[in-house]
Amino acid sequence: MTAPNPPSSSTPTPKRVVATTDGSCETQTGEGGWAYHLSFGRFERTASGYEGGTTNNRMELTAAVRALEALTETCEVTIVTDSQYLKKAFTDGWLANWQRNGWRTASKQPVKNRDLWERLLELTGTHRVQWTWTKGHAGHARNEQVDDLALQARLERRGRAHG
Repeated sequence: MTAPNPPSSSTPTPKRVVATTDGSCETQTGEGGWAYHLSFGRFERTASGYEGGTTNNRMELTAAVRALEALTETCEVTIVTDSQYLKKAFTDGWLANWQRNGWRTASKQPVKNRDLWERLLELTGTHRVQWTWTKGHAGHARNEQVDDLALQARLERRGRAHG
């Protein structure tokens, strides 16, 4: 395998974006919310939304999908999540194993949320993504912000974006 060519002066350097994402779900009702915060320099954007009949893991994945979909050009993205499920699927080889096993887990069960995993794979093929985990409810300002937005979206059954 050859090393990639260094960027020429005509090749723009990709923007470096930090995307903080979170999902929220009431397990008894299946009412969920997702939210993200994007930052690039002084530019910031948040968005959130509601889904019924869902799970917490599905909302965590949806938040990451929506954050990456919001980017209008190829970027270097650091995704900050409090979901080990989301992060480890990419960093610990779970996704590669699931695909190799025909989208089955190690226990031979179908992988849940396959549609979202496939969309994330598409999006991470467009962007250069680094996954970072932060402990939830531990004082990380952006994580607390998106947690609040996801909860509000769930409770108010709505979605919104702010630029």
